[in-house]
Amino acid sequence: MLTTDVKRAFKYRFYPTDAQAAELSRTFGCVRKVYNLALAARTEAWARQERVNYNATSAMLTAWKKTDGLAYLSNVSSVPLQQTLRHLQGAFTNFFAKQARYPRFKSKRKSRASAEYTRSAFKFRDGRLTLAKMAEPLDIVWSRPLPDGVEPTTVTVSRDSAGRWFVSVLCDDPSVKPLPAADAAVGIDVGLDHLLTLSTGEKIANPRHERRDRARLAKAQRVLAKKAKGDGANRRKARQKVAKIHARIGDRRRDHLHRLTTRLVRENQTIVIEDLTVRNMVKNRSLARAISDAAWTQFRSLLEYKAAWCGREVIAVDRFFPSSKLCSTCGTLQKRLPLHVRTWTCESCGTTHDRDANAAKNLLAAGLAVTVCGAGVRPQRRTPGGQSVTKQKPPRREP
Repeated sequence: MLTTDVKRAFKYRFYPTDAQAAELSRTFGCVRKVYNLALAARTEAWARQERVNYNATSAMLTAWKKTDGLAYLSNVSSVPLQQTLRHLQGAFTNFFAKQARYPRFKSKRKSRASAEYTRSAFKFRDGRLTLAKMAEPLDIVWSRPLPDGVEPTTVTVSRDSAGRWFVSVLCDDPSVKPLPAADAAVGIDVGLDHLLTLSTGEKIANPRHERRDRARLAKAQRVLAKKAKGDGANRRKARQKVAKIHARIGDRRRDHLHRLTTRLVRENQTIVIEDLTVRNMVKNRSLARAISDAAWTQFRSLLEYKAAWCGREVIAVDRFFPSSKLCSTCGTLQKRLPLHVRTWTCESCGTTHDRDANAAKNLLAAGLAVTVCGAGVRPQRRTPGGQSVTKQKPPRREP
């Protein structure tokens, strides 16, 4: 149950003036520079077996601003620079906790251009947001209202690779409350022919967003490949055109997944999915594009945080559980079931199964068994010879 208000980010698009765009671009560059300088300093100190924390890098930032080569850091708001040092501290904390890899340097082209402002660096009055070092408020498209009576605690401004500007407003949302308990539970098998197959037998089509724009994307990429290397204006325009197509694909995919996960969380108390290693699966060059377009990892991420908000439970069944080869009627385990076989008949009971629907039913049964037996326990199943087998694995460690 939620005992405190949920911190929720509301993202909006805005259109900066030329002066605001120039100021924000300078801020993005300074944020990236400070992050890289602090990372280099901490890496060198680590090689000398010394530890450098946030307070030490904050003192370094003060010293850098007094040098001739880095005096321009004083021309932008100091809050985003301090925030990027805190982000670096968090990255090292995750690294030492073995939850992430070693922090990497930020690139001008590949890294996300963003700056974070706390309360002392912005004003929010009557629906108008003004950032530090700016005389005019941002021209924000308020596509949805903020919760009544709340004040933003953090504002993050970003620019994507397609040249679009966004502002993310973080605030306490008292409207996020657990939903009334429901009796329904559902098992979900993800796939490529169908994006989702539910244990109820419902199949949700795979929109294949990338395939719809594949011809346009290929044409734009061919044009980009013919441009001379470097920072020329023509190459920059061609690169932005490719980015806009990718952004269009990503927006459609994200919208579809949001609608889908919201519906599943509202309708079901318990949701059982499979703990897939998508990172390894995309190494299959024949299926990598289709798997990436399906966005299974993003689907799981959205499902988990919405379930946490609404008081629902998401159970991830072990990836080695043979959900497709196990008969959901009698529990017989098939010896072999190639991927191209979409329907099969059980050797023991004669039941004909749809491969995906059968997998979803088995995942639901396994997930419900987990709630009874404990995390990580696979349910009992029978081999074709009739012998019962149970296998136990240690609980999955959450990152």
